[in-house]
Amino acid sequence: MKRSIGSILILASVYFYSCSGSDEETISPETKAITESVYASGIVKTINQYDAYPMGSGPIQEVFVQEGDLVKEGDPILAIYSEREKLSRENAELAKTFADFQQNQSKLRDLQLSIDFAQSKMHNDSLLYVKQKHLWDQNVGTQVELDQKKLNYENSLTAYESAQIRYDDLKREIEYNSKSASNNLAISKALESDYILKSKIDGKVYALPKEKGEMVGPQTVVAVLGSNEEYLLELQVDEYDISKIELGQKAIISMDSYKGESFEGKITKIYPLMDNRSKTFKVEAKFTQAPTTLYPNLTLEANIITAVKDQVLVIPRNYLFKDQFVITEDEDTIQVSVGIKNYQFAEIESGITDSTILKKPNP
Repeated sequence: MKRSIGSILILASVYFYSCSGSDEETISPETKAITESVYASGIVKTINQYDAYPMGSGPIQEVFVQEGDLVKEGDPILAIYSEREKLSRENAELAKTFADFQQNQSKLRDLQLSIDFAQSKMHNDSLLYVKQKHLWDQNVGTQVELDQKKLNYENSLTAYESAQIRYDDLKREIEYNSKSASNNLAISKALESDYILKSKIDGKVYALPKEKGEMVGPQTVVAVLGSNEEYLLELQVDEYDISKIELGQKAIISMDSYKGESFEGKITKIYPLMDNRSKTFKVEAKFTQAPTTLYPNLTLEANIITAVKDQVLVIPRNYLFKDQFVITEDEDTIQVSVGIKNYQFAEIESGITDSTILKKPNP
């Protein structure tokens, strides 16, 4: 089906001449329009079409959508069962409950009671020490009694300060454990949520190649999603032709699903890296004149128009010899300068005129 778009141009009649006493065909060059195009094959794809892969491995636990359903970004597509992640999340929940700040308030309250008792004892020992010192200043009492009251006060002060330090340390420890447990639970839930495949786009579910209960992994395509309305053409262009392709060029498209019809598109993107296996470049185009109904992965062929010239001298391609010579009716071989070419015709820039009679080279 590989044909140049030049084959669909309205061409003027080619004049054939018969050499006297010979069956060899001869022609004269003509002045007409010629169009050059590049052939490309490809498929129809939706905008943002992608294959969805799960993050983890396991059996499909639940499928939340059906093929053809419309989805929003973030909607769940399917869930994969993972016993390990489930247990990890449950353990994280238990750890968070155990380490929860509010659940550990009783420990802080116990220490606060100790602080209050130590403060009260310190206050009482302070009064007794001050009283004994006042008596000592009046020469009442003994040095031993004064020293004892002072020692009691200092011990009470140390006990009070130590209780405060223990309280602050315990509070920091509880706050740290509570926050750490919350973070671990969040991480565990995030890892478990990786086993729920969600849509990356607003669009449609085009395929669900796996069913509930099947084992899947990170290299398994479990869904195909894409835009519900917009389509693009993904074309493969040979490396020998890619230098002729430019953004905005017109493409004439034909599809097996619409035999006998042609549609128009426009080149919108050229990928700069060649596929080493196929020796082709990926080129994207959008329909400017599209069929009424389209589906992803429909095959197509396109002729990308790379050049159009009006009123130039042309000859049939099969009258060129080695793409740079022609043979006149007198058997002379003349080198010509060739411009653009298509499947049927070639532009002759110099070397002959429209009055030159040419013979068709022998195969």
